[in-house]
Amino acid sequence: MATTPSKDQKRREREQKKLYKRQAREEAKAAKKAAKAISAVEAAKKAEEEKQALLDAEFEAEFAAELAAEAAAAKKAAD
Repeated sequence: MATTPSKDQKRREREQKKLYKRQAREEAKAAKKAAKAISAVEAAKKAEEEKQALLDAEFEAEFAAELAAEAAAAKKAAD
């Protein structure tokens, strides 16, 4: 004779299923929050690197202009 699960057993199974779903949602939220935080850190780091690259480019341009001015002054003095 086959037995069927009791109403109480079915209720426990439903509650357990709900619990698993809730845990999965919470884990997904936590993973999303962590990914967002990592993304923000990486964006800040990238912005800092871009700022440094811009400062380096400006420095190189000024340095090249100074060298050109010195070369022109030396050439003028030699003439």
